[in-house]
Amino acid sequence: MKTLKWIGWISGGIGAVIVLVAVISIVTGKNLFGYGHAVNYFHAANSFFLMAIAAFIVVYKCECKK
Repeated sequence: MKTLKWIGWISGGIGAVIVLVAVISIVTGKNLFGYGHAVNYFHAANSFFLMAIAAFIVVYKCECKK
């Protein structure tokens, strides 16, 4: 379960970095990494946040059964 917690934290961190890149892209007005719309960043970040949430739910459910 410890590994799954780490995977959850890493996935959440990657999502946060992607949101930060989106904010930088909006503020500077430049297309970073070739994406023309900031929405593309938020779609990718959403996937990482959902993976993190799912990992933490699995860890929580498995710890409750013990």
